[in-house]
Order: sequence, then C-alpha cells, then structure tokens
Amino acid sequence: MTYSIVGFDPETKELGIAVQSKFLGVGAVVPWAKAGVGAVATQSYANTAYGPKGLELMAAGKSAEEAIMLLTSDDNDREMRQVGLVDATGRSATFTGKECYDWAGGIAGENFAAQGNILVSEETVQAMAQTFTASTGTLAERLLEALAAGQSAGGDSRGMQSAALLVVKEGGGYGGYNDRFIDLRVEDHASPIEELTRLYRLHRLYFERTSSPENVVSIEGEVEREVQSHLKRLGYLKNDSDLHKALTAYIHTENFEEREQELGKIDRDVLEYMKTQKNK
Repeated sequence: MTYSIVGFDPETKELGIAVQSKFLGVGAVVPWAKAGVGAVATQSYANTAYGPKGLELMAAGKSAEEAIMLLTSDDNDREMRQVGLVDATGRSATFTGKECYDWAGGIAGENFAAQGNILVSEETVQAMAQTFTASTGTLAERLLEALAAGQSAGGDSRGMQSAALLVVKEGGGYGGYNDRFIDLRVEDHASPIEELTRLYRLHRLYFERTSSPENVVSIEGEVEREVQSHLKRLGYLKNDSDLHKALTAYIHTENFEEREQELGKIDRDVLEYMKTQKNK
C-alpha cells in the first residue's frame, strides 16, 4: 500500500528512506535506519520486525541480499511482504511477495532500492530508480526527488495520504548525540510529498549552519532598512528599541541559533524567511 526508496551516499556515508502511502502515519511503520549499518523499508502488510532485524543482520556483516533472504525465510507470511534494503557499502536488495496487490515490484541498483505495491503501474518504481540514479545534491534531496518522480509517474493507485523522510549519519542528530540527522513525517495531508518537501526546507533553515561566508551580509543600507521594517512588523522592534537586541530576540525566539552571526551581520536565509512571515 506504499512506495519507497532506500538510499546510500558513498561520499557522506548517509543512509536514508523516503516513503509515501495511502495510509495514516506511514513514517511510523516503514522506515528504519542506523548509521554505519544500513537502511530498511518494510511495507505491504508490513512486518515491522524486518526493520530492527534487518539492521541487526547487516551490522553482523550480512549483505542486503543475505539479510532479505534470512528475514523472509523465517516469515510464514513472506508472500504478503515487501521490503527494500541498502547496507553501509551501497549493496542493495528488494523483495516483493507473490501475494502483494498489483502492481507490485521493485528495482535494486548501486546505492539504492526502490519498491512499491498497489501502484498504478511499474512506471512509478522505474521513475524513482531513474531519478535517484541521475540526480545530484544531498541524499535527502535525491530521495525526495525520486519520491516526487514516482508520484508523477502514477504513484499509489488509491491516492496519497502520508509521507516520511528519514536520513541518518554518525553524529548527525541534534547536538551530535545520535545519528538521527533528518526525521520528518507528514501524517495526513492531501499533498504529502509537497508538504514533506516544505518541511525539509524548514529543517535545513533551522538545523543547518550558515552555508558560506557569501551568505552573510552586513546590516547596513538597504539590508538594515529591511531588517528594521520586518522586525517592527513582527513585533520585535519598538520605536525606542535597539535593532541588534531586537534581532537577537527574534533569532532566539525562532530557534535560528545555528545561523546567528556576529554583531552587525545577518544570514541571508534568515532575512528571506523573515520576509515571508505573517504579522503577529
């Protein structure tokens, strides 16, 4: 009842899954991943034990193909299951049981596995595979592009409801304390992939540091007038307030600490976001 893609980036060592389904809260069921080990998407009458067991097998040195064989051989209902795996070296595998509802199938290639069931046609899986292989950018961006391509090619024959994106890497979690780099879910939405993409853009804004020195500008001239205008509009700057104190209050209230700059400067992305905010 779902289509998904699991992927690996050999340069950053990131592992991840993007998934969409006509199913409430698909992110709570399908995606599983562990940095340095692998990623698993378990779906179609999903056996959620495939997630932790698949990761355990790959952590023990089993390839994605070997892990799938072991997972399904012990499952009496394997013909109703669908699962895709990729390990931390980019080896991949996908399995579709004979009793999964049409159209159902998958494609495994270098660094990815794409699969789906109850699809309009096999073109959904083909589009995901082709897009992931041809795309550039971060792993998250490539997974989202592949998911969107799958939807454009037909997607789930029953429609859309929820979507999720999970990406892990060593020390990638908040504060560097775990590997949960990106964990975004759209539980129930008319356009879940579009909403997931919007949340991903917000995630980058909130959690990534300023990308380059070129993205930092001095608060003077037109930039100063813009910052002043928007801080007033948003209620942070009063007539007798200090501009820089007001900006600091805004940044800390909005949780943009990762993009906070030295006195007299601002991250362009923070300013652009400020422009889009509605009045309080």
